[in-house]
Amino acid sequence: METRFYGAGLPKSDAANLPGHLIVIEGADGVGRSTHLELLQGWLEGHGFAVASTGLARSALTRRGIVEAKEGHNFDRTTMSLFYATDLADRLENAMMPALRSGFVVLADRYIFTMIARGAARGLSAEWLAKVYGFAIVPERVFFLRLPPDDLIRRILRRGSDIDYWESGRDIGLAPDLYTSFRKYQAMMLQQFDQMTDPYGFQIVDASRTVEEVQAELRRGLAGILDPTLFQPNPDAGG
Repeated sequence: METRFYGAGLPKSDAANLPGHLIVIEGADGVGRSTHLELLQGWLEGHGFAVASTGLARSALTRRGIVEAKEGHNFDRTTMSLFYATDLADRLENAMMPALRSGFVVLADRYIFTMIARGAARGLSAEWLAKVYGFAIVPERVFFLRLPPDDLIRRILRRGSDIDYWESGRDIGLAPDLYTSFRKYQAMMLQQFDQMTDPYGFQIVDASRTVEEVQAELRRGLAGILDPTLFQPNPDAGG
């Protein structure tokens, strides 16, 4: 399959022979992305696939700077977008493309879509954001774990997790209290994701269901790409 980019691609990068598969799992914090990626990786490796995983802010080049900027609450919207674009470009060139070149299945915990949604929610031009991330490879499949903000809040509170400053949009002054700000911000993010669904070809996954039900749908979707015989539902194991 020919490698496609959303724009001009990475300068001087050889993308002529990338037989691997880039799969993206998108969704809000708390929706279950990490759990499902871990389960998918174990399932694929159990079937003999070489798997590499990656996610936002994992580049050694940018990780420390991103962490320090977030801790200081001094990340302006443009710097945030450019910092994460640098993070992805470095991971794409030095980790993801080499893995794809070696035939790996690369599972990405979020991709350009989260950063476009974050930037747009903060008032940046969607056209500008799309150009910034034009170096990114087009994934074979984007699974969007969709969960309405109220359901997301209930899930986070049940788990006893803290509500994150940035994932509640406190930097843009949506509301005086954390809870209301989180709900408003996540509603804005969901709106941005919904607007990207058709243009970017998201496969929507209802994340309100059980882990077993969601995982079964993800495995069925991956089997359709990798090998239809992979998915053999087991009612006792959730697929």
